[in-house]
Amino acid sequence: MQVFGVSTDSGPTLSHWAKEMGLTYPLLSDKKGEVSKLYGVLNPDSMMAGRTTFVVDTEGRIQHIEAGSAAVDPTGAETACKRIRKK
Repeated sequence: MQVFGVSTDSGPTLSHWAKEMGLTYPLLSDKKGEVSKLYGVLNPDSMMAGRTTFVVDTEGRIQHIEAGSAAVDPTGAETACKRIRKK
């Protein structure tokens, strides 16, 4: 299992937040919004992505999506990952 975050923030901003939040997984910068656009979460007016958690299986299929404030809580994603591992 691989966990990482993707944000439209810059690399230095992400480094700051990772340290401040004590994250143990990498944060990747999508400054141009290309990945966010592909996943349908980019607001083209602000060039910011909405908070969204995606659980993607080893085949590259999206198995679980949480958006908004629910995306901050990892419980749903953890449950989805456990479900995938049992398959």
